[in-house]
Amino acid sequence: MEILGTSLRVCVDDLEAAVGVYERLTGVEALRFERAGVSVAAVGAFLLMSGPESQLEVLRKVTATIAVKDVDEAHAVLSEVGAQIIAGPLDTPVGRNLLARHPDGSVFEYVDRGGAAG
Repeated sequence: MEILGTSLRVCVDDLEAAVGVYERLTGVEALRFERAGVSVAAVGAFLLMSGPESQLEVLRKVTATIAVKDVDEAHAVLSEVGAQIIAGPLDTPVGRNLLARHPDGSVFEYVDRGGAAG
């Protein structure tokens, strides 16, 4: 499985204020989308998320987002090493993803850019 990079997940109360700070820090313009009632802004290596506490509570349990070349390949490798696939693979606005709990208990989101849903 080829890992292309990671994104740090940051839950914020005021997405608009946070986006300005992170755009300035990274020099990158935010890519914004909504998912399950949560507003998300991808800014460089950061995923800023804001929304209802019930949704953020779940998102805080995910350690990081890992970009991979192919989510299906990640699914196969994760299964081989004994990870529990919690959700996915699923289409998202920016590609495909899955959630996996590693054998040590850590939870990660794996994403690719292939097959992005319009």
